[in-house]
Amino acid sequence: MEAKDVSSAGDDTALESSRPRTFIKDIVRGVTEELVGRKVVVGGWVKTGREQGKGSFAFLELNDGSCLANLQVIVDAAVHPLTQLVPTGTCVLVEGELKKPPEGAKQSVELKVESVLEVGPVDPAEYPLPKTRLTLEFLRDFGHLRARTNTISAVARIRDELAYATHTFFRKNGFRYVHTPIITTSDCEGAGEMFQVTTLFSNAEKVEKELKQNPRPSETDIEAAKLLVKEKGETVSQLKSSKASKQEISASVSELTKAKESLSRLEERFKLKAGIPQKDGKIDYAKDFFGRQAFLTVSGQLQVETYACALGNVYTFGPTFRAEHSHTSRHLAEFWMVEPEIAFANLEDDMNYAESYVKFLCQWLLDNCIEDMEFMVKNFDKAAIERLKLVSSSPFERISYTKAVQLLKNVTDKKFENEVEWGIDLASEHERYLTEVLFKKPVIVYNYPKGIKAFYMKLNDDQKTVAAMDVLVPKVGELIGGSQREERLDVLVKRITDSGLPLEPYEWYLDLRRFGTVKHSGFGLGFERMILFATGIENIRDVIPFPRYPGRADL
Repeated sequence: MEAKDVSSAGDDTALESSRPRTFIKDIVRGVTEELVGRKVVVGGWVKTGREQGKGSFAFLELNDGSCLANLQVIVDAAVHPLTQLVPTGTCVLVEGELKKPPEGAKQSVELKVESVLEVGPVDPAEYPLPKTRLTLEFLRDFGHLRARTNTISAVARIRDELAYATHTFFRKNGFRYVHTPIITTSDCEGAGEMFQVTTLFSNAEKVEKELKQNPRPSETDIEAAKLLVKEKGETVSQLKSSKASKQEISASVSELTKAKESLSRLEERFKLKAGIPQKDGKIDYAKDFFGRQAFLTVSGQLQVETYACALGNVYTFGPTFRAEHSHTSRHLAEFWMVEPEIAFANLEDDMNYAESYVKFLCQWLLDNCIEDMEFMVKNFDKAAIERLKLVSSSPFERISYTKAVQLLKNVTDKKFENEVEWGIDLASEHERYLTEVLFKKPVIVYNYPKGIKAFYMKLNDDQKTVAAMDVLVPKVGELIGGSQREERLDVLVKRITDSGLPLEPYEWYLDLRRFGTVKHSGFGLGFERMILFATGIENIRDVIPFPRYPGRADL
């Protein structure tokens, strides 16, 4: 069948022709001999630009975000006005021929421009990101532009590779990806530091505005409307009893219907009250959007367990939220979690998967992101690559919580800020001492006191500890937290009530134990913590594209 050109059929404006673009990464990583002489279209943003030869041509260092490296672009003044092209931040789409640069040049290939196809100009006096070195703290005020810097673009590529590696690892190991809800009615951690999701406030404002513009009807108005309905009803009855015409009866019924609808609207408006609805002196959440209290999730674990109890091995990977008023370099209000759940698995199975996953991520960066990792070594953490090599190749040390406490109590060469005793939640300084000083490799600590862990973790036979485990790594301390889940119904009910939580919101969770309960385990990896560990960057606000923390939610 012959193809027809329909690009401009019935339209005065034809579609613009497509221009396939070559990524700079494919040019700078290619074989020079094969590239020289090839014509390509390249687009990107000018890192630096300078006019040469008394303004007869210009050198542009162009970056398109596909890699850390820039492509040197040469533009003659006869091709395009150079003053429009050289300012830092200018966006250009150019077409030209790849050439071999003069002997001794740093780059192996450069682009000689034959035509400038598009220009996104910049006023140098207004552009907020000068060529000088900028602090990461400064860049947080320019969240919409900071991805153009070398550091944030490198972090973005590392983050992307770790996300892809995550999906690859779980796919290779037979896991299914499950999308768990962001809005939930369950508090997985039992901490209460959750963002509430409600329409009560916006509805109250809407009602208040409505009542100002159109006051609610009086009781007299309601009684008058009821009287009218009664009169219209009596008229219909009279017409029917007098065997009036069908047309007369229909017209009267129509008037009755209108009167009833008018009464209904008045009664609805009469019920309107300004302010938040209350019942028995408390906020009435039955009037809220979901008919009950709802929150932004702190974890997808409880929900993904429902699929583990049907599909076997599953995982969720998405945003989670914590309304914690913390300003430390390790806390965000919105962060991403990777949470696998494994059916028929005990705590040792859980530890095995966690160790394999972390090793896989580290090796993936070494194999697929070495240029960006070398940038991190040069600018942020000289040990970053060595740390990835160590973790990817070393068996993780495994010790009980009780043993960890004994080891830390015996430390004499360091004074901890937080005193060590059995029953405490290990602080970051303790975790890092174990992994950085005592063992000099990743450590998995298991069997924690039940009092410091969540209700869903399996109670051990000693009745004092739960089958929980944390993976500790150099630089950040805890990277993963996990456990075998409590599969015994009676024990789980007691753990929920002992935690001071109501049973009702967790009835669905208890049903998983009532109907075909199964031994299962899982863990959670804080995705931003993994990026901190990999890159050596100090502040978690610099490894997530749009950081949210107390006082800041830009864009």
